[in-house]
Amino acid sequence: MRNRFVVAVLAVALLFAVCGEALAKETLIIYTSMKESLIGGIVEGFNKKFPDIAVDYQSAGAGKLMAKIAAERESGKILADMIWTSEVPDFYSMKQQGILEQYKTPLIGEILNPFDDYDGHFTAARLGTLGIAINTDQIKTPPTQWSDLFKPEYKGAFGIADPALSGTSYMSVALLDKQFGWEFFDKLYGNKARIGKGSGQVVDDTASGELAASLAVDYITNDKIAKGAHIALYYPPELLMAPSPIAIFKNSPNIEAAKKFLDYLLSHDAQVLVAGEGTLSVRTDVKNADGFMLPEAQDALKRAIKIDYLEMMAGKEALIKKFTDTLQGKK
Repeated sequence: MRNRFVVAVLAVALLFAVCGEALAKETLIIYTSMKESLIGGIVEGFNKKFPDIAVDYQSAGAGKLMAKIAAERESGKILADMIWTSEVPDFYSMKQQGILEQYKTPLIGEILNPFDDYDGHFTAARLGTLGIAINTDQIKTPPTQWSDLFKPEYKGAFGIADPALSGTSYMSVALLDKQFGWEFFDKLYGNKARIGKGSGQVVDDTASGELAASLAVDYITNDKIAKGAHIALYYPPELLMAPSPIAIFKNSPNIEAAKKFLDYLLSHDAQVLVAGEGTLSVRTDVKNADGFMLPEAQDALKRAIKIDYLEMMAGKEALIKKFTDTLQGKK
């Protein structure tokens, strides 16, 4: 009887200990468009440093995540604590709507900040780039200028993702329009450029030989190259940069935990993982991973085409229609 009593007491004590630990452990929820290989490793590293903070993340395209946030706001509460995507105009929009917490990370002096108007509502955690991906079996002379896309070898064989479906593609269209004017897209139409679907699909088509070249995101292209695809990525002097901001939602019940995650994401350890995915870290003390033909982050930031993100956000619908009409010959 005594042994049974001791066992029962130990069982109850263990139950209370487990419940107490569960109650004490915060759960941070992150909405992100980052791929599993990146976000998973960062969360693992964060958990080792902060074992008392659990992290749950939901990965989806930025458009789907913004629709989810809009639906949750309609229901009365955003369920996530943080958001990390590559669609910069969305962050300006959320800031205008007043749903982002203002947090100026103490690490801001250690990173390359692409936002001249930085005020802590969101912080760049990655410096994504886009260049011209070529199928090396079809294109023998690497492109050095954007105007190379008007050459005969690209006729009917250059693809760009539909900016209505890809926010990164929309940013690229806006940047190229800012730098070269709409004549650039008129010439693309004249050389029978094609509208693809997502950013990943045009790179897939370049790897398969369906396209000879495409406007391509760095980490998507470099992942294909690492797996043996016969493609290469080249950057003209006027560089297309798509930073990936992270932000904290204002009414998050886990504000302090979210601040710790944001700071960890900007740390050297986490940024090494970012660079390992074939894209640019925001830290100058993190080098590009071996095997990727990427520009140095500081040089890329200097070469990046500058644009007013608020203006880009306001003109999105009209620019997408103009792009579609132009490349479909409806002008």
